[in-house]
Amino acid sequence: MDTEKITVRIATEKDAPALLKIYEPYVLQTAITFEYEVPTLEEFTRRIRNTLQKYPYLVALRQGEICGYAYAGEFHARAAYDWAVETSIYVGLDYKRQGIGRRLYNALEKALGEQGILNLNACIAYPAGEDPYLTRDSVEFHKRLGYRMVGEFYQCGYKFHRWYNMVWMEKHIGEHLTQQPPVKPFPLIASSLGENTASIDRGSFAKNQQKDRPNDS
Repeated sequence: MDTEKITVRIATEKDAPALLKIYEPYVLQTAITFEYEVPTLEEFTRRIRNTLQKYPYLVALRQGEICGYAYAGEFHARAAYDWAVETSIYVGLDYKRQGIGRRLYNALEKALGEQGILNLNACIAYPAGEDPYLTRDSVEFHKRLGYRMVGEFYQCGYKFHRWYNMVWMEKHIGEHLTQQPPVKPFPLIASSLGENTASIDRGSFAKNQQKDRPNDS
């Protein structure tokens, strides 16, 4: 396993076809996501665009080929939850156990820390026992990264004519203060990640988004 060949950069809307290709088998073949239908390319592109307005959306590349992605999203809409996010990660099925997930999550955690996020929360589908569509690997992966189990909901997700549990895992990455500084939107700190985060390539959010804009002429 040569993790030196893995690079991580900020996603752009042009990455949507490659990322959707990674996500599709998770929808059709697993209970890792409770989504029933594969999103359209238009919908998936919209999700990337909306996420980047406030949170990081990162892609991993191995020898130049996109092989996984991770992003953060709103934990809850109320302002009191601003310092908490929900994290998500998907690695191409042919790229499992190559250090890509850890590299992505390390970069994601670094970016979220720069924003001032304190609590990382992962919502994970969880089987009651042996299951052809779902393992407990994700829970073990998050444990290795320092997440702890904080709750379990029983038989709350229905897919493939089976009922699945769902667990929440949590990791704190910052200090909780009585006078907590506000969270910075991701676009405000993205341009600094190339210099401050070794895991993320030097191409900044602003540069990538400029490439994606239509020509004004």
